[in-house]
Amino acid sequence: MEKGAGRAAVLKERLVARALHEGFAGARICRPDAVPEVPERLATFLEAGYHGQMTWMADRVAWRSDPATLWPEARSVLMLAESYAPEHDPLAVLERPDLGAVSVYAQGRDYHDIVKKRLKRVARWLVAEAPCEVKVFVDTAPVPEKALAQAAGLGWQGKHTNVVSRDWGNWAFLGAIFTTLDLAPDTAERDHCGSCTACQDVCPTDAFPAPYRLDARRCISYLTIEHRGPVDEDLRARLGNRIYGCDDCLAVCPWNKFAVAASDLRYHGGAGGSLAELAVLDDAGFRARFSGSPIKRIGRDRFVRNVLYAIGNSGMAELRGVAQGLCEDADPAVADAARWAVARLEKE
Repeated sequence: MEKGAGRAAVLKERLVARALHEGFAGARICRPDAVPEVPERLATFLEAGYHGQMTWMADRVAWRSDPATLWPEARSVLMLAESYAPEHDPLAVLERPDLGAVSVYAQGRDYHDIVKKRLKRVARWLVAEAPCEVKVFVDTAPVPEKALAQAAGLGWQGKHTNVVSRDWGNWAFLGAIFTTLDLAPDTAERDHCGSCTACQDVCPTDAFPAPYRLDARRCISYLTIEHRGPVDEDLRARLGNRIYGCDDCLAVCPWNKFAVAASDLRYHGGAGGSLAELAVLDDAGFRARFSGSPIKRIGRDRFVRNVLYAIGNSGMAELRGVAQGLCEDADPAVADAARWAVARLEKE
């Protein structure tokens, strides 16, 4: 019994070392059933309607509430964090009204592809070392990654609801490897936010009704990525020049003083650009420009809608002609955004 436990401990140590060798910033173990708080938290979120148009969050609630039901044979979950920390101040672009601001995570290659390949390499290594079954997940299944990350000791869910670590801040993608191996779980991480409210205070749209609670319907990341159709007029001006996502609450977290460099340079790039140039992209141009980028999934219409809101917020009269040219766009939301931008710039 002791010899078996000893071999398992050595395997776990080597597994974590392998994950770090592959470029992950952190790797910890938990049980699939280690997040009993998730059902109530998810139910409260859904009942309040905070998920907005993200109806997929209400689908398969049983799986999303209890990862142990996702794959009953699994005995352990290896949670991993991969850093994508920016090289420069991500909020500096907000001072450039002529440019579109893109969330750091979407400025380069799609993280799903990069992280999943790393996860598969680690999983293959594990299967080769100790015959078992494995499944890998990167934000593509009803897995409560953030709760599992805290249960595994990677970090804690901060007041902005994202995972924060004392070792790598909050700029990280999460991945999970479920396995039938019985590995000793690590100690869950406790909350270290203290009295800090920086992430709550900086939010441009007041999307946090309370610490640790997010109303996605007011979140700029949701509005620019998930929300279909026109954005409420009382929120448009608050978008500023953010055309895909928002990093404000992440960028101000004081734990980022411990951020580690991104493990892959492909996460960084120049996904934004001139609003005047981005606004006139047709479908083919949009697809070509954002091939291999997370931005591609929202499509040309939603993207150009966002760009037009940014033009309306720019205060730059010279961009009025660009917006004017889209007032009769085939997409109703784009045309509406163009007319709003023109009217707003005429008041400048």
